[in-house]
Amino acid sequence: MSTQRLRNEDYHDYSSTDVSPEESPSEGLNNLSSPGSYQRFGQSNSTTWFQTLIHLLKGNIGTGLLGLPLAVKNAGIVMGPISLLVIGIVAVHCMGILVKCAHHFCRRLNKSFVDYGDTVMYGLESSPCSWLRNHAHWGRHIVDFFLIVTQLGFCCVYFVFLADNFKQVIEAANGTTNNCHNNETVILTPTMDSRLYMLSFLPFLVLLVFIRNLRALSVFSLLANITMLVSLIMIYQFIVQRIPDPSHLPLVAPWKTYPLFFGTAIFAFEGIGMVLPLENKMKDPRKFPLILYLGMVIVTILYISLGCLGYLQFGANIQGSITLNLPNCWLYQSVKLLYSIGIFFTYALQFYVPAEIIIPFFVSRAPEHCELVVDLFVRTVLVCLTCILAILIPRLDLVISLVGSVSSSALALIIPPLLEVTTFYSEGMSPLTIFKDALISVLGFVGFVVGTYEALYELIQPSNAPIFINSTRAFI
Repeated sequence: MSTQRLRNEDYHDYSSTDVSPEESPSEGLNNLSSPGSYQRFGQSNSTTWFQTLIHLLKGNIGTGLLGLPLAVKNAGIVMGPISLLVIGIVAVHCMGILVKCAHHFCRRLNKSFVDYGDTVMYGLESSPCSWLRNHAHWGRHIVDFFLIVTQLGFCCVYFVFLADNFKQVIEAANGTTNNCHNNETVILTPTMDSRLYMLSFLPFLVLLVFIRNLRALSVFSLLANITMLVSLIMIYQFIVQRIPDPSHLPLVAPWKTYPLFFGTAIFAFEGIGMVLPLENKMKDPRKFPLILYLGMVIVTILYISLGCLGYLQFGANIQGSITLNLPNCWLYQSVKLLYSIGIFFTYALQFYVPAEIIIPFFVSRAPEHCELVVDLFVRTVLVCLTCILAILIPRLDLVISLVGSVSSSALALIIPPLLEVTTFYSEGMSPLTIFKDALISVLGFVGFVVGTYEALYELIQPSNAPIFINSTRAFI
């Protein structure tokens, strides 16, 4: 999305790149004259390094983390963690590529900020291929499309997650005890359908996304981090106890299920859509690479450890979210509620990126006195859209895999390596770098095709019953 589109003089909510009132536009541009300088304008809305780290962790630690034990099952107890490590390294490397290319064009074009779409567009304009240069604007449109699909896909998953966990807690309330050691089957008290639970969350999420400032969201992001941290500690505390003999678990799962692993894993690691907006909002963006790598190291360790320990603990009974495997005692029912609260507030952060792309398009065409009404109306429509899609496909595991395969693989694995080639090829690149970029893109495309096919096939012709719906016990 063009940064000019975000700089409507009457609409400043989406960009921190506007010149501050104390300086003229020419003075603002002079601040960018030195190479390597990434000074942002509008410091009053900028975030600190700690706030940025909170946003980065919050944007990557969500429902994808809880689905990784099932992903490890789909890959195997040995192949799973190895694959997670490889995908994590490659995904973080691609994030670094995107930041490097964005900084390159900021210096070259004397701009304060370029987003993902602009970076790809400028990369195509730098390509030695004339056809790509003539159609460079399509690069921005493609990125915007995949960003919208990915982030709104996350929001759809959040609706399903919230409904499943709250439904399970409420239905098992009469059988919930204070004994967390005896994993007994309980008699459910039937309640309304999970789709009605999704509808019940709709008005509250609509009100949440009416918060339009990223810095204001940091308070909710911190609250979500606290609740989810407490929940994760309690989940770890349970899954490390009395781990069963893992000798019966397959080292390598059948290859037919590996594409589902890929989709879930890349869904979990797809935080690339948040990278440039977060970097743009920092008071000192020169610290962002360090924050990025520090945050993603923490995320990768969490992913591998929870995925492996969760699968070791529950084995073949592992479900779409590990919270659905926890015992029916009040301690672990509270874990489900705490994590759900964290996911609830995460919705606003994930919603921020598609809102930043879509809403200015409509607001810039509305009369001045109607801008706020149009803004809130478009937000409401987008939240309702994610709710409707979640109602139509309420299978948590397959929705995660499908979103990951379709759009996350394109943004996280396919586009960044190609962007590096088009950006720096004319300046000279080593054959090894070109081969590396081509290999990453090809593997990402294969995962995109095969993962999408397997997820759609399971949705149309499921090989077994959904493994997560109405589950109320740890294991029998």
